[in-house]
Amino acid sequence: MRRGRAGQVGQVGIVGRTIEVRRLGLVPYAEALALQRSLVEERRAGRVDDLLILVEHPHVLTLGVRGDGGRSHILATDDVLAGHGIDIHETGRGGDITYHGPGQVVGYPIIDLKPDRCDVHRYVRDLEEVLIRTAASYGIEAGRVDGLTGVWVGRDKLAAIGVRISRWITSHGFAFNATTDLSYFGLIVPCGIADRGVTSLARLLGRPVDLGEVEERIAAHFCAVFDRVVAQPSAV
Repeated sequence: MRRGRAGQVGQVGIVGRTIEVRRLGLVPYAEALALQRSLVEERRAGRVDDLLILVEHPHVLTLGVRGDGGRSHILATDDVLAGHGIDIHETGRGGDITYHGPGQVVGYPIIDLKPDRCDVHRYVRDLEEVLIRTAASYGIEAGRVDGLTGVWVGRDKLAAIGVRISRWITSHGFAFNATTDLSYFGLIVPCGIADRGVTSLARLLGRPVDLGEVEERIAAHFCAVFDRVVAQPSAV
């Protein structure tokens, strides 16, 4: 696995459990999925601390576990997808179909919610809060929409969330559009929601943003919301 944007977020002034932040750069989706599954077992066995994995993916469509996973929400033909170099993967997470690609910060928290955070609804709301605070740090007012998961600016989704929780160990997570090429979302009905759009931090700001800086802010807000302090990294 290739490492990218090396370095860790510094310590934050909150007394809590430790978390390791791994910033891995561009990672194929199948490789990241296998890594998550391995780390979930490592976390369950107590061989690693809580982790926050931050990556980008090459162009990919991922399917959830609800219904057909979102296959009916693919608007492009197989030939068009192949021409764009887009793979399709089943994931095992909640939610519908979504797109991942360069310029998008994808976060995979591998954390143990026991003993005090064993609440699925709270966990999803906390992930939303992390990304709402990240947007706010750039002067963007983002929020929630009743009945819809994710982080929104007006009618446009800035960040998607789809999680898996197994015996209170989390995997999968969120995708925050930083400098994402939003035209790729036109190949699908994002998250199965036909009457809303998608946006990115760069579009909202009207200027380029540094992806490494976005990762640092997400990690810092994650620590604040989840009461974690950053641990030293271990070998991948």
